[in-house]
Amino acid sequence: MTAVADRPPGAGEGPSLLALAWVFLRLGTTAFGGPAAHIAMMREEFVERRKWLTDARFLDLIGAANLIPGPNSTEVAIHVGHARGGWRGLLVAGTCFILPAAFLVWALARVYVRYGSLPEARSVLHGVTPVIIAIVVRALWTLGHTAVKSAWLGALAGASLLAVVLGVDEIAVLLLAGLVGGIVARGRARAARGLGAFGAAIPLAGGTGAAGAFAMAKLFLVFLKAGALLFGSGYVLLAFLRADLVTRLGWLTERQLLDAIAVGQVTPGPVFTTATFIGYVLGGTRGSVIATLGIFLPAFVYVAASAPLLPRLRRSKTAAGVLDGVNVASLALMLAVTWHLARAAIVDWPTGALAVFSLVLLGLTRINSVWLVLAGGLVGYALWR
Repeated sequence: MTAVADRPPGAGEGPSLLALAWVFLRLGTTAFGGPAAHIAMMREEFVERRKWLTDARFLDLIGAANLIPGPNSTEVAIHVGHARGGWRGLLVAGTCFILPAAFLVWALARVYVRYGSLPEARSVLHGVTPVIIAIVVRALWTLGHTAVKSAWLGALAGASLLAVVLGVDEIAVLLLAGLVGGIVARGRARAARGLGAFGAAIPLAGGTGAAGAFAMAKLFLVFLKAGALLFGSGYVLLAFLRADLVTRLGWLTERQLLDAIAVGQVTPGPVFTTATFIGYVLGGTRGSVIATLGIFLPAFVYVAASAPLLPRLRRSKTAAGVLDGVNVASLALMLAVTWHLARAAIVDWPTGALAVFSLVLLGLTRINSVWLVLAGGLVGYALWR
């Protein structure tokens, strides 16, 4: 059953690719709330509803995505596509997850360039965000049961959470957890005369340096560098792009950059579609396409390079220990992010009630989270417009 759940017969054939395209187009259109929420919705879709993956396999994909630079939820989507449909599935899943968000951000950028501001959407988001919190909490609870397979992994998850709360860099937390997991697994394997080895390298790419007049090639390189090097959330992207586009090149004002980040945060799909907005502001439709390609291209390359290695890594005792350590640390990071999001989303008793009601409904029924998100948006529009 596991083999069937992880990679069903016929994966890569026409109907499977069509199913992949449809579900990722829908997720790209409705997945609000940032990477943690996106991953929670993917888990519900592919583990619970469609049975395409097991929880253990899905956790491995999350861990692999956390070890490479780029947009985490997009990379998980690309990994799922590869697991389901090979190289064609990889391209279909990633492209279909990105396109709806990129198109919406492109449309908002046109409005922004024409009128100099954006339409208000706070009332809708006021209702959507508590629902997103409930979806993430439920996913964390279920994934936690799969990831924490022993007392020492539970302790490692707790230590990772404490480190994040104390301000330790999230990449350092992931790498240290993986290292500890590998050391423990290697020690156990030696005791059983089973030795394993693991090695990982994160490729680095440098950007071009000279400031000057705006050019499409330089725009592409700025966003290619961001996609190739950036770990973390959309707020890290803000700092990264500010250094290049505001300080070094002077192409954007502080206000324009903040507006671009806001659009990436309030629209569904990957936060990195901020690049689509900036590209349009700087170079129209051509600029938006070039910037979008630049920031997402490294994710496809990284996943294509790492995905074939995952089954072999899981067969190695040491590498499996590294993945187990990274998995529990990834859940700790998601829990920390969820706590901060919840503090911002649940600000009064109606938002609290909406979050609790959504969590109870998710626990008692098999309702599709997409419908909950849409209902939350309608409630928000009715109560807070």
